[in-house]
Amino acid sequence: MYVSRTHEEAKTYAENWAAAWNRRDIEQVLTSFSDDIVFVSPTALAVVGTSTIRGKAALRAYWAKAMGHISTLHFTLKRVVWDAATRELAIIYLSDIDGRTKNVSENLVFDENGVVTSAEVFHGVAEAN
Repeated sequence: MYVSRTHEEAKTYAENWAAAWNRRDIEQVLTSFSDDIVFVSPTALAVVGTSTIRGKAALRAYWAKAMGHISTLHFTLKRVVWDAATRELAIIYLSDIDGRTKNVSENLVFDENGVVTSAEVFHGVAEAN
């Protein structure tokens, strides 16, 4: 997975990202992440006791632990926002985990080689059923 310069490439990246998550393929998601990734998420705080995860190995361990607590997971891509000047991609999606649905934005920052160097997750309110 790689983002270069265009909105269309960013959209394709986000589609592939969501598909990998829907397959629960952590290794595929991690392919574009730097070994020195800095990842910030409120869920990480609940799962591993810190909101900031540093390094690909630690991120892999966090995601594996989180997946161990999840029965069902499905991400539906809503839209992407790509800023080519800052190489930042916001993936806005509907997250359905174990029947709980909410809006989420994952903001990924890429280096000049298309590698994710930092990411931050923002959770919205749960959707009414």
